Parts: sequence; structure tokens; C-alpha cells
Amino acid sequence: MSREIAHNAVREGFWENSILDDTYQIYLDRVTNLVGTESQAKTLPHIVESPKFAPHPEGGRQAKPFPGYSVITPPWRDSPSDSGVYEAVRACQKRLSDRLDGDFFVPVPSESFHFTVADLIWDSAYRDALDQFPDFEERLRCCIGDIFQQMQDSLVAAHPVRWKVVGLAVMTRAIAACLVPLDEASYDRIVRLRRALYQNSDLMRLGIEQQYYFTGHVTLGYFGNLQSESDRAELAQFLTQAANETFQDAPPLHVNRVELRKFEDMTRYDRSPNFPVLTL
Repeated sequence: MSREIAHNAVREGFWENSILDDTYQIYLDRVTNLVGTESQAKTLPHIVESPKFAPHPEGGRQAKPFPGYSVITPPWRDSPSDSGVYEAVRACQKRLSDRLDGDFFVPVPSESFHFTVADLIWDSAYRDALDQFPDFEERLRCCIGDIFQQMQDSLVAAHPVRWKVVGLAVMTRAIAACLVPLDEASYDRIVRLRRALYQNSDLMRLGIEQQYYFTGHVTLGYFGNLQSESDRAELAQFLTQAANETFQDAPPLHVNRVELRKFEDMTRYDRSPNFPVLTL
């Protein structure tokens, strides 16, 4: 999961105290631009070290505590049916790891690959919520469960929700594979769920609100020591080439199940048996 998407998707506009996600065509245009070489080249001079990882005493970097909750697709380790697309993402991640200094690019475990539908709460906001509401986690699970059930009841027409990986985006603190929907119905179903989550008054009372425009993505890794990789002019070209060669024949990601997941850091996303699930 990557919060850095936000730095490349800032716009104005609100909907009942919530940011209004892009229309279908605007989303397609924005992501197409985001994964282009020109956009990558413009962002690379402004990248910063991610605070989610710290130097390891024996070399490399290790994940720092960064707890919270998100609504995501099952990570790859729990979703073998999505192996085709995630194999392509892993192949691209390997090319980046082989090319970039290990202290500059910190890859996340491939088994944690997932498609983020809605970030909910994290880090200091999550800790503050625990202090303010002793039963915060139970209330969160119940609220998400109610929203999922209401949406499940309203999904009368079956439609495959499919998203295609189209390229790499350079974020302020990470590199992510970006996805676009194969049709407008696939996009609308995700946006509809996000709206149901972020406009829910019970979630708002728990301190959860939409902060970023939606950009479908799978995070490959985060930036570490920026001094260890100085040749950034050539890096944008390499990123475009790596994406084109590894994603060209990748199958679509079928977003047919989303879940409430808890994380302690950016390497693993877990769920308990009572965590709610929505079948799309």
C-alpha cells in the first residue's frame, strides 16, 4: 500500500466532506500521464526518503512500525488465482532491484502485493483513535461490515471487475505499478464502494476520512538512501522500458473480493476470521 500516490493526484473538490474521485475518463487520462516517461522524469528530482523503512544494522533496510487498517484485495499469498498479474509485477520489481542500489530502492515482499481500494487510518491517527475510543477496532469492524453488507445487497447485476497494469509511477516516496479499469463499470464499482466508506457518518466519527484521490496501484518498493543513486536522468527511461517489457502481456487483475485488513508495517496485511469481506 502507498500513500505517496497522493502527491501526484492533488485536485480540488469535495462531496459531503469527502474528496470526489475522478470521473472515468479523467482517471484514464491522469493515470496514462502518471506512468509516462516525462512525468517520471519530473518527479524523480523531488523524491524523498520514506520514513516507513530504516537502515538495518547488517545492511539494507527494514520496515518500521506503521500500524493501521485498509480495505484491499487479498494479498498475493492469499490470492493464487491472481498469480498471472502478480508474476508480472514481481518480474518488474526484480528488474528494478537488479538495476538500483539496495539502499536506494527497498522492495516490499512480493507475497504482500495487493490492490488498495480504500486507505482507512494509519500511524499517529490510528494510535490517537485507540486512545480516544477503547473499543475502536470493534467499532471499525462492525461499521465496515455494515457497509459491505449494504453494498452486497445492492449488487444485483453481476459484472467482472477487471483492472489492467499499464506502467510504473514514481511517487514522492515509492514506485508503484498503476492500473486502469478495462471498462467503466469496473471503475464505477470501486468508486461506489469508496464513496460508501468515506461518506459514512459512523466512520467519520472514528476519525476516518478520504484524503487522496483514487489511483489503482500495487506498490513495488520505497525509496531509501537517495545519495546512493545519482543518475536519475536515465532512470525514467529505464522505468518505462522495464514496465513496457514486463506488463505488455500481463493478464488483468480480477477484483472480485475486497477485505478489511490490518497492518503493522508495510510488509504484511492480515485479517482475523471476523473481518468483513465483500464480493464484487
